[in-house]
Amino acid sequence: MQNLNSSFGSARASLTPSNSPDSTRSPFTSAFPTIGTARVTAPAQVDAETAHRSALRGARFAAPQLYPDNGATPASVPLPAQSVFHKAWWLDLATDGNWRAATVRRGNEVVGEMPYSLGRKGLWRTSQMPPLTRTLGPALKPFAGDPAHAMLDRIDITTRLIEQIPEVDSFYQIFDPRVEDALAFGLNGFTVSTRYTLQFAPERNVEQLWKGLNGKTRNLIRTGQKFLKVAPIESPAEFNRFYESNLTVRSRSNIYGADLMQRLVSAFVERGEGYLLGAYNANGLLVAAIGVTCDSHAAYYLLSSRSPSAHGSAISVLIWAAIQDAMKRKLTFDFDGIPNANTYRFLSGFNPTLRPRLVVERHKPLWSMAKAARRLVLPKKPGWFLSTM
Repeated sequence: MQNLNSSFGSARASLTPSNSPDSTRSPFTSAFPTIGTARVTAPAQVDAETAHRSALRGARFAAPQLYPDNGATPASVPLPAQSVFHKAWWLDLATDGNWRAATVRRGNEVVGEMPYSLGRKGLWRTSQMPPLTRTLGPALKPFAGDPAHAMLDRIDITTRLIEQIPEVDSFYQIFDPRVEDALAFGLNGFTVSTRYTLQFAPERNVEQLWKGLNGKTRNLIRTGQKFLKVAPIESPAEFNRFYESNLTVRSRSNIYGADLMQRLVSAFVERGEGYLLGAYNANGLLVAAIGVTCDSHAAYYLLSSRSPSAHGSAISVLIWAAIQDAMKRKLTFDFDGIPNANTYRFLSGFNPTLRPRLVVERHKPLWSMAKAARRLVLPKKPGWFLSTM
């Protein structure tokens, strides 16, 4: 059984900075452990919560994934552009079961699928992005043949998916970056726009990434590594308490909902589809934390929080640790969106690649008028990323 704390400790021991404050030599020479393994502080010291999570994780992996009463049918082979956010367990928790999936089959084969939420805001019936769900969108089987016929086939299947979406006052989705066009949505009356995320491709080498970091970011990480120890946070409850306490200090509320966030964080840790990392000061006190959820394609930087007293480099140190883990496991590392200019300036120090995320939306006139009126009288909420950073 792998001791995760020991593994992170070994990695931490190899983080000694070189004499040059801006050396391009990567300080990480030890691989971070693969997530989803048993997490104990010592082979003979397994607490009740850890044992429960391990048993639950094993049971969930052994059971087939079902899609009860929502119209979705799992494909025999996962479709491209399906992420952890498309999974039934995620959507069940994020929407409290209020979601459905449009599905197109050819014979017994699923060739297209698109989940969507269903909810209400007062009198309005809506289909929006569920809390903490970064992307959704259609997932289609790859098409053979020449590009022109493939495009027509893609439009046909996507149109059949769109036809299954019920009429709502407001529809809004952000697509996975692997969805490269939304032509069928444009042809069916949706407005198509673009948002962006930042990524590292899995082909990148950690040494190359380290050399590519902005000099200021590299020095910040090196400085932080002198004062901070990176280790997994064993208990989702500990992470959630830390997150909420930092919000309280800043007189802010949890924009996702504390209970919903706790359920999702606990679920992806229990299932081995994500992990929590903490930065600890010299006294062993947790001063910063991040949450990362994963699928077979990517690792998504989902949540972060730090105490007001934390060293300014704490989040950067944790992100760099998560990047290394993703590269070791040949996963894309997704910084998960750019909500504002300050976030972009911070993340650009890692020198990632800009990737577009298509957005489709369709609103009834009365909804649009009400939304515009609300913007005139209510201030805009702060970006999700900066809520606890």
